[in-house]
This record gives sequence, C-alpha cells and structure tokens, in this order.
Amino acid sequence: MLEMFEYDFMQRAFIAGIIIATLASLSGTFVVLKRYSMISETLAHSALVGVAIGLVAGYNPLWMAVIIAVVAAWIIEYLRSSFAIYSDAILSILLSGSLALAVIIVSLGGAFNNSLFSYLFGSILSVSSDDLKVIALFGSLSLALLLAFSKELYFIAYDEEVAKVSGIKVKLLNFLLVTVVAIIIALSIRVVGSLLIGALMVIPTVTALQYRVGFHKTLFIALFVALFSVVLGMTFSYYFSLPSGATIVLCVISLFIFSLVLNKK
Repeated sequence: MLEMFEYDFMQRAFIAGIIIATLASLSGTFVVLKRYSMISETLAHSALVGVAIGLVAGYNPLWMAVIIAVVAAWIIEYLRSSFAIYSDAILSILLSGSLALAVIIVSLGGAFNNSLFSYLFGSILSVSSDDLKVIALFGSLSLALLLAFSKELYFIAYDEEVAKVSGIKVKLLNFLLVTVVAIIIALSIRVVGSLLIGALMVIPTVTALQYRVGFHKTLFIALFVALFSVVLGMTFSYYFSLPSGATIVLCVISLFIFSLVLNKK
C-alpha cells in the first residue's frame, strides 16, 4: 500500500485531501446546524464561474475560484439578512445563475476541455505544487478563524435570536462563516469537483449526528468520517483507476448508510 507514496503526485494528493477533509467537515458542522446545507452547492457553482474566467483569461483558476466564491457568499448573506427573501430561494437563484454564467463564459472562450472537466468532477491526482501552496495558505487561515470563533458560531447556529440578545455580533460572524465556507469550497473543487463538494461538506456531519452525542464529539466524528473517506477513496482510486472525487463521495455515503443501520431504533 505504501508504494503509492513513492510518487510526488500522490504525496501532494494526500496532503491536499487531508487539508480539505478537515476544513470541509469542521465548517460543514456549522452549516448543517444552521440548516444551510445548500449553500455548499451554490458556492461550488459560483466558484466554477471563477474557474471559467481563469481558464478563458489565463489566470490561475484556483485563485479566481476563491475570489468569485467569496463575492457570491457575501451577496447571499446580504440578501438573506437585508431582504425578506427565503434562504432556499436565494440559494436556488444564485446556483442556477452561476452555473448558467459559467457555461456561457467557457462556451464563448472555447474552454470546454479536460481542465474544466477536472474542476467539475475533481482531479486530486493532478494537484500541482502551486495548488497545494494555495490550499495550505487559505486552508490554514480558514481553520484558524473557525477555531477562534467556534463557540460563537455554535451559539448562532443553535439560536440566532438569542445570540443577538446576548451581545454576539451575529451579522458579522455570519459573514465570516460564509466567507470561510466559500474559501473552503473553492479550494475543494480541485479535489472532489464542484458537482460533488456538497457531499464532503454535509454528509460527514449528518453521519456524525446519527450518533446523538455532544457538539464536540459530533465534530470529531465528522472529521474522522471525512478523513477516513478521503484516504480510503484515494487508495481505491489509485489501485483501481477510479475517479478520485466520485470514489471519495461514495465512501462518505457508505459510512452514512452504516451510521443509519447502526443507530436504527
């Protein structure tokens, strides 16, 4: 099994996968508790617009994905907090609009190629050293923010109105959370793809919730599920020549099904 680590691309893939699994599972816990799971899919499609711009204009697609995803996250949170529009309606509008815009950009620029395909479905084995540096830089910043404000974010997820009365800066922290989630998703599309990232962010937390334990234990279980799925999925991907992103997602879903069976009353 260790022979796959003799290759540089596998070493980069595992490092990137472990970083993304950690970030996605931890941030996903707050997203799921806020009943805001669809934001992952919406921001993933928004990040795809950045990828399309990068491929057409010749910029680094990963950098552009981060920028566009963060802007989209701010728009979503602004509309949610400032207008009487249901959250799911906002997410549906942005999701459809972003996907349509991405398709138009790549069509006009003639950028429908294997590079775009790798961002749609993930291509963790093609993660470059530059990609890994970007993932490590933004990933460290995102993790630091999540850990620094974990108590406040949990309070807001549990009851936003009570958090406001308690003096917590709810609006600012909501913007912080969606910004961090946007960055994580933009970084993740290189690993599992824009069409699959929602699974890695949401399903580990939903799996952990089946065990009905406290918040901190739920975090650790979600983290374990994500990490185990990435390692197992990448191992299967290497030895059986399977698509890495799809294999990782199937591993996550398998653990979710196992948790349902194990915790069935």
